[in-house]
Amino acid sequence: MNGFPCKHNVSADDFFFDELSQPRLTNNTFGATATLVTVQNITGLNTLGVSIARIDFAPRGLNPPHFHPRATEIVFVLKGILEVSFITTDNKLYSKSIKAGEVFVFPKGLIHFQKNNGNVPAAAIAAFNSQFPTPQRVPNALFASSPSVPNHVLAKAFQIGTKEVKKMKSRLAPNK
Repeated sequence: MNGFPCKHNVSADDFFFDELSQPRLTNNTFGATATLVTVQNITGLNTLGVSIARIDFAPRGLNPPHFHPRATEIVFVLKGILEVSFITTDNKLYSKSIKAGEVFVFPKGLIHFQKNNGNVPAAAIAAFNSQFPTPQRVPNALFASSPSVPNHVLAKAFQIGTKEVKKMKSRLAPNK
């Protein structure tokens, strides 16, 4: 029905995941790593409509603009201080600085991001009202799709030269 098979021989392990207790490496392009726990990791989540993630941030790290077409997200800061923001469909930015123990909600389908403006690592837990929230990173969608969006389209959309478009594409190439 939803693309994920129902299991007949179920065990406690179908409801268990143990990889959120330790921070993940953040030495990547954005300085942030999200560890998603969805129906792909815990088969017992199938049809339950929930999932969770841990997001680790290097100092100044960014969880880049993205959206979840199927889920509202609520973020709980574990450590550090994050700038959290979302943009409405009429292009209004809602932004707030939140610290450990505080939460912020990102409505379903809206572009949002989180940034660690501090000089120390930060971490957050995100919960979703979907078993498979499918984050879509905006920069990757535009500059690292396959096949790629034509350079002239991105140049015109962002009012930049094709040289800059090629530079962005090279920085966001798959596996970066």
